[in-house]
Parts: sequence; structure tokens; C-alpha cells
Amino acid sequence: MFFEREKGGESAVLVHLDFNNDKENENAEEFLTLVQSANLEVADFVKGKSNFIHPHFFMGTGKADEIYNSVVATNANVVIINHTLSPTQERNLEAHIKCRVIDRTGLILDIFAKRAKTFEGKLQVELAQLQHISTRLVRGWQHLERQKGGIGLRGPGEKQLETDRRLLRNRVSTLKKRLDKIKKQREVSRNYRKKSLIQQVSLVGYTNAGKSTLFNLLTGDQVLAEDRLFATLDPTIRKIDLPNIGRLTIADTVGFIRHLPHALIDSFKATLEEVCQADLLLHIIDYSNEDFHSCVEQVHLVLQEIGADHIQVLEVLNKIDVKGDSTPKIKRNEMGVPVQVSISATEHNGIQLLEQCISECLTKNSWFGNITLNPSQGKVRALLHEKKSIIKEQIDNLGNVTITVKMPKIDFEILKANENLTEDSYERF
Repeated sequence: MFFEREKGGESAVLVHLDFNNDKENENAEEFLTLVQSANLEVADFVKGKSNFIHPHFFMGTGKADEIYNSVVATNANVVIINHTLSPTQERNLEAHIKCRVIDRTGLILDIFAKRAKTFEGKLQVELAQLQHISTRLVRGWQHLERQKGGIGLRGPGEKQLETDRRLLRNRVSTLKKRLDKIKKQREVSRNYRKKSLIQQVSLVGYTNAGKSTLFNLLTGDQVLAEDRLFATLDPTIRKIDLPNIGRLTIADTVGFIRHLPHALIDSFKATLEEVCQADLLLHIIDYSNEDFHSCVEQVHLVLQEIGADHIQVLEVLNKIDVKGDSTPKIKRNEMGVPVQVSISATEHNGIQLLEQCISECLTKNSWFGNITLNPSQGKVRALLHEKKSIIKEQIDNLGNVTITVKMPKIDFEILKANENLTEDSYERF
């Protein structure tokens, strides 16, 4: 039987269940932070345990009755479930408790909708929302679906449910075309950076790990950095200069979270390609979080899902001041390459060590040596100056220039091929 859904409001009853299967469990504290990020007022927090997922209500009938009683007692107008519900389970719960029900995925989508500022971000969020809504369509318009005989009584020939689905498909198709156009524009910019031999670093990590605060420190920018989940939704790319590296780009990206909805990953694929195309990933970790190992695992899972797990990663343990240890440290592997550095972005502590680690990681596959150019090869010299790859240079009486250069191997190979450098004109240290 169809009933009108209650309009969502600011007062919410929260529901969290613990299961014997760890794969089904969510973090209750993180759930509260998500609700706070959505600016909802908590009327009640219903908790419970269950051995398995019930197909009808997701939970047992007794727990569903408890939620109903809580809604009546607190006069709440929305129930938030800290789990992913099937369309049938969501509908059955709404019919049982006579209140709007939103699952974890719907809550995350709502937060994303509030955070999106750019045109691309809004398109991506709308696409994710429509793909989520398309699975929630129900036969709620049966009074419009009956076809009768007689003038003025014949139905439209298309049921309302079918009409809704068609309209959704059309809108989804339009959004995908617009996002494909933006994706091509991103590819043009990305190809330009590659031709300019500019390396890229992308910040990744669990939401609220401090990525934007660190991004502002490294770039001198003023992107939004707040202590709340998904403060950053739209990506930001800036250029910086580092010693022995020269100019590179650094990208601030959306934070990851447990069980990130697949619709979001599909919709934000163009944005996440900035991560996939990076030369180095800075994995920002909230070291003050007692459960940070679980957060690290979740980030690795998302990197695998978007095809970025092959890229070199430098772990950045942030917020060491909260842990009571204010001494920045560098951890290296058996080859001497930095794999982890501990810092405090809010205290501006350890930033120089981080920049040193970035330089070392990016120069791991670098070419370091002398290039000798004659007076007619001024173009090559100008190019090396433009890329900030020159460490020092000496000019002899004949006008020949010996330049000490440090640059990525692949960039040197491109330079050697394009400018026809002979083997006797360069020497690697």
C-alpha cells in the first residue's frame, strides 16, 4: 500500500547495529561525525546487536518497533540508518515506522550535495544521486496507471513508474555527456603538463585526515580546511617549486571513507583520474585516530578500485602533536627511499622534512649528471632553465656550457630524443 513520505527535517533518530561479521560493521563514532556534517539534530541514538541481516527490515521486528516508539516519543521526522539498505528494506521500514528513512549511502550523498561548489562537482553529485534514486523507484502511482474505456478515461499508455524511469535515464545520459566533455578538458590540461615535463603529486587519505590544511601549507593557498568530514569535495591543483625538483603540481582531492558507494566512484571517476595520473601519492593519515590502521586499509581498497594502487606512495602521519609526540621522523625502506614521514600540519612542524621526502621520492628515478652544450644549443639550455632542472653551469672560452642537471629519467630521455643529444655530450654521475 502506498503512502506519502514525510518530508526530511533537522531532527533525526540514529540507528546503529553491530554484527558478528566485521565486514558488515560500521564505526559508530564516524556515523555521529557524518550526521554532524549533515547539520542534523540528534533526537535519539538507537543501538543494537544482530547475528545476521533480516531481509524484510534489515533488523528484527522488535528493533523496528523500538525505532517507531523512539520516533513517536521524540517527534523526529527522519531516521538515519548507519548501514546500506536495499530498496525493499528502506521502503518496508518507512511503511512500518511512518517516517522518512535514509541509509548510510543517502546520508553521504546528502553531505556531498551540500559541499559541491563547482559546476563539475554539482554534476557529479547529481549523477550519483540519480543513480541511487533509480534503484529506489517504487509503484507509488498506481491510481494513474489504470487504463479505462471511454473518452477522457484512457491511461497514458505508459505507467508512471515507467515514466519516472525514462526521465531518470534521460537526465543521467545528459549528465554523463557533460561530464565526458569536462573529462576531455581535463585530459588536455593533463597532456599539457606531461609535455611540459611537470611531475604531479596528489594528496589522498581518509576524510578529515588534514589533507587541505597540509595543501595550504605546501602551496600557500587558502582552500577550505575545516574539522569535519568531506570539507573538500571539489579538487584543487596548484604549482609549487621544490629544491632539486623544480616545478611540480600538487592536487587536493576528496577524502575516502568506509564502504564508499560505487555510484560515487563512478560519478567522480574524472576527478579521481588526477590521482591515477600522479607520479607520487601523499597518503595523509590521521595519526591521532586510534583506528587509523583501519582507515589506511580502506584507502588502499579505494586506490585498488580506481586503479591507482601501482603508484608510489609516501605515508604522511599527520597530527603527531595530538598524540603527544612532537618530533617529526622519516622512515625509509631497505633501499633508503622514504616511505613514511610524521608531521603536524596545524603546528607547521615537519614540513621541511616532508618536502625533503617528496624530493627524494620524485628523484628516485631521476637523471643526475652533466650536459655539455655548444653555443648553437641555446634552446636546450633555455628549456632546462624553464624546467628548473639546473643545479649549476660553467662556460668555457669557446662558449660551450657544462650544465649540472637533475631531472626525472623519463624527462631526460624525452629531452635526449627531441634535441638529438649525442652520448659524448652528457655524463651521468
